[in-house]
Amino acid sequence: MTFLRHLARSNRVSMLMQSTKQSTLPTTFSWCHQRWMSTKSDTTQMTVRDALNIAMEEEFIRDERVFLLGEEVGQYNGAYKVSKGLLDKFGQKRVIDTPITEAGFAGLAVGAALSGLRPICEFMTFNFSMQAIDQVINSAAKVHYMSGGTVQCPIVFRGPNGFAAGVAAQHSQDYASWYGAIPGLKVVSPWNSEDAKGLLKAAIRDPNPVVFLENELQYGITFPMSPEALSPDFVLPIDKAHTLREGKDITIVSYSRTLNFCIEAAEKLESEDGVSVEVINMRSIRPLDVDAIINSVKKTNRLVTVETGFPHFGFGAEVSALIMETEAFDYLDAPVERLTGADIPTPYAHNLEELSFPDTNLIVKAARRALYRKK
Repeated sequence: MTFLRHLARSNRVSMLMQSTKQSTLPTTFSWCHQRWMSTKSDTTQMTVRDALNIAMEEEFIRDERVFLLGEEVGQYNGAYKVSKGLLDKFGQKRVIDTPITEAGFAGLAVGAALSGLRPICEFMTFNFSMQAIDQVINSAAKVHYMSGGTVQCPIVFRGPNGFAAGVAAQHSQDYASWYGAIPGLKVVSPWNSEDAKGLLKAAIRDPNPVVFLENELQYGITFPMSPEALSPDFVLPIDKAHTLREGKDITIVSYSRTLNFCIEAAEKLESEDGVSVEVINMRSIRPLDVDAIINSVKKTNRLVTVETGFPHFGFGAEVSALIMETEAFDYLDAPVERLTGADIPTPYAHNLEELSFPDTNLIVKAARRALYRKK
């Protein structure tokens, strides 16, 4: 059974790598992305995959306590090639291939963190972190509190999160709200290459356990890297959001891959409706940059949240509640619009999968509802 599970994973990864070589960007986003890139001609271009790889390499060099473990991270260079070359550079003591036993190697990583090391524990997909959820929550997240502040657990749990392409219900869940609900954990989810590098370096250096939610469909996308982001000293604060696009008529907040569609929707609303859209990349799920959302709503008076998680008890629900409980409520000119994944296990069929998650057209429709515009 273990062999079959391993074989299925390897085949799925091979198919995904082939599909992402062709295109992982929506058509309109490709155009928006290229236009944005053209304004950054003085910057270096880098894929999200390479940004994560460089972040780990720099932290390996900076701190000899840092090491990586997980399935296929070493000799295979990582299931998605994120750890490519690290085994050759740092050896088997710091890049460790594990058996297919998430509870086992996650527990080993937690023990290493409690002993003074700084492990990076890779899950081939965060869906498999459910096998190790007791280690992540009961062991890593709670130990600092339960020890009266005397024991820290500096560990990063990282890997791809959310749905990918035709991987069906058991491989498509977004764990942002799952882990975001747990005291003692920090939860971050990068979008572009600068996010990936700066946030991962911050996560590795953090004295607390950090859940680092990547997206496998973003790995191969190229983004600009500023000269500052190329520095080994570049670190992004975990608790700060980033405004990707300034606007005055409506705010859209999201994280990770759905920001592709948010930017696309903003372009469409501006060109077709003359609407000025502010797009905020939350970056961090816990702690959440509440001030960034409140200040934007005070300016635009309208809010749309976008996520791929399930609708019940999710990111959008939390943001909506926070708006209700703060002074931002007095500035709203329309109810908060909340877009989520469908309230069903993710279908395997491609046409049904596409209908299960927010896309550009759904975001545009939600924004128009908030603006009381019909089209």
